[in-house]
Amino acid sequence: MKRILLLLIVSFLVHSCARVGSPVGGPKDTLAPQFLSSNIDTTRVNVRRDIKELRIDFNEYITLKDVSKNLNISPPIENITRILPSNIANKYLIIQWSDTLQANTTYNFNFGNSIADNSESNILRYFNFAFSTGEKLDDLYISGEVKDAFTIKKQNSSENKMVVGLYQLKDTIDYKKKPYYITKVDDDGYYELNYLAPGKFKIIAFDDENGNSIYDPGKEKIGFQKDTINIEKSISGLNLKLYPSKKLFKKPELKEIQGGILMSFEGNPGEVKVVSKNEKLQDYKVTHIPKSDSVRIWFDAVKSNIGQTVTENLKFAYEADERKDSTSVFYKYNAKNTMTVDNNIGGSILPPKSDFRLVSNYVVDKISPEKWTLKVDSLTTQNFTAKISESNPYEILVQSDFIAGKKYQLTIPKTTVSSYYEKNAESKRFDFEADKAENYGSFNFILTNAPTTKYWIQLLDTSEKAVYQKYTSGNAVKFDIVKPGDYIVRILVDNNGNKRWDEADFVNQVFAEDSYLYYKMVVARPLWESKEEWDLNDKRTFEGIKEAPKKNNEDTEQLQPSFNNNNGTLNNPTQSGTRTRTPQLTR
Repeated sequence: MKRILLLLIVSFLVHSCARVGSPVGGPKDTLAPQFLSSNIDTTRVNVRRDIKELRIDFNEYITLKDVSKNLNISPPIENITRILPSNIANKYLIIQWSDTLQANTTYNFNFGNSIADNSESNILRYFNFAFSTGEKLDDLYISGEVKDAFTIKKQNSSENKMVVGLYQLKDTIDYKKKPYYITKVDDDGYYELNYLAPGKFKIIAFDDENGNSIYDPGKEKIGFQKDTINIEKSISGLNLKLYPSKKLFKKPELKEIQGGILMSFEGNPGEVKVVSKNEKLQDYKVTHIPKSDSVRIWFDAVKSNIGQTVTENLKFAYEADERKDSTSVFYKYNAKNTMTVDNNIGGSILPPKSDFRLVSNYVVDKISPEKWTLKVDSLTTQNFTAKISESNPYEILVQSDFIAGKKYQLTIPKTTVSSYYEKNAESKRFDFEADKAENYGSFNFILTNAPTTKYWIQLLDTSEKAVYQKYTSGNAVKFDIVKPGDYIVRILVDNNGNKRWDEADFVNQVFAEDSYLYYKMVVARPLWESKEEWDLNDKRTFEGIKEAPKKNNEDTEQLQPSFNNNNGTLNNPTQSGTRTRTPQLTR
C-alpha cells in the first residue's frame, strides 16, 4: 500500500514539474521578460576572441519569434551555427558561431521584437546585448527617423521591414554584404544605431523585404546620404526617406508574345539595338521606348515559316547601353495570338471633352478610318477623325463633337487596323454614351514654390492608383473632368527632363528625383470646382485616408500617413532606453 501511495505522489510531482505556463486565475501577465545574466562577465570587456557562444538568462520562460529576421549583429558574425530556443520554451537563449571575433571590437546583438514570454507573448522590444573584445565598450550612437516616401497608408508591424546600416568608408562599398553596423527601424519609424566606434561611414536605409540584411537594388526601396558621416560624437536626428530603387542591368529574358518576341531587361537601358542571328528570320521590326525595360521584336512567323510545326531556337544579338551580348529563346508559333482592338475608356460611358480611345495588343502602324463609321442614336452618321496616339503606339484616339446624353456606335471593319505584319482579324462595334458634364467635378491647383522643371501631377484613388495625371510646368494646373470621389495628390518632378521619373541609384550615389504629397485628401463633387492652394514647402504631413463613417455613427479610426514628403520637423517617439532627437531630414 505504501508503495502505491509513493508512486502516486511521485507521479503527481513529475506531472506538476512538467507544466510550463501561467497558473490558473490571478491577474494577467503584462510584463515582458527581464534580463538576468549572461555567460559573459558583467563588465562585458576584454572578452576572449575565441569565444563561440552567447548565453542570456531571463526571469521567465521565453520563445523566439522570427529571430532570423529580427536579429541583427553589428559588426556581422557571418557563421552563426545555432540559435536556441527553437521550438521549446526556455529561460535562456543561446547563440553559437564558428567565427573568431575581431580584436578591440564592440559587438552588439539587437534582437528586435523576437523575444517574448511563453505565457502571454509579451514582447521584449528591441533588446540589445553588447560586449567588447577590447578594453572598453564603444558608446557612440546615431538616431533618427526613416519614412517611406511612396507609402501612403500606415504599415502594420508585420509589414515593417526597414533597417538602417553603416558601411565602413573604403575605396568602394560592397553593398552585396551586410553593413558593418545595422539596426531595425521600429514601428513608429524611429531607429538607433548603438555602441558605435569612432570612424568614417556611409549610411543607408532600406526596406529589407527578404530579411537577409543586404540591400537588393531594384527590389528594395532605398534611402541614403551622399556625405560621409564622421562619427566623433553621437548624432541625433539623422533622418532618411526611402524611395524606389533603380534596377541593376541584367541579361534580358525572351518569351513568345502576340506578333513576335518580348525581350525583357532590368536596369532600363537608354538605347537598345537588336540583330537577328537566324537565317530564316530576316524581315523583322524592333520597337523600344528609351529607358523602358521592354523590347519587342515583330515578325510574320507564318510567312517566314518559323515555329510552325516544331519549336525553334531563335538567337539574337543585342547592344544595350554599350553592353554587347547575345541570347536565345525556344519559339513555337501560337495561332491564337491574333491582333485585336478593344475599348479603352473603362466602360461604355465617355467622359465629356474626351477622345474615344481604342487599344490594341499589337503596336499600331497604320489605320484606315475612312472605312470606319460613327453613328449617333443608330441612325445618323457623324463626322470624326482618328489618329495613332503619339505617346502610346498601342492606342488610337477617335475625336468628334460628341453630344452629352447621346448614344454612339463606332464600327471598325476587319483589316483596317494594321501592325507591321498583322491586321485586326475581326470587325468590332463599340457602343457608348457621351456623359454629361454635371456628373463630374474639377480641380484648380495653385502651387507656391513650384518645380522649376516639368513634373507630373497625379490624382490617386484610395488604392494608390494614378487615375488622372498631367505632365506640365508652372504654378497652375487644372483638371477639368474628374469623377466624384476622394483623391490623393502627388507630384513627381522630372528634374533631368528625360520624361520619366528616375528612381534612387545608391550604387552611383544618385538620389531619386523629387516628389511631393499634398497634406490632405481632395474631394471631387459633381458640378463643383475646387480650388487648392499648395505650397510645396508646406511642413504638414498627409492627413491620411479617411474611412467611411459607420451606420451607427460610432467614431471610426483614421488611418495615419506613413511619411512626410515635405521637409520639416518630425516628432520622435519617446520610449525606454531611447534618446529624444532634433531631426534633420536627409535622403
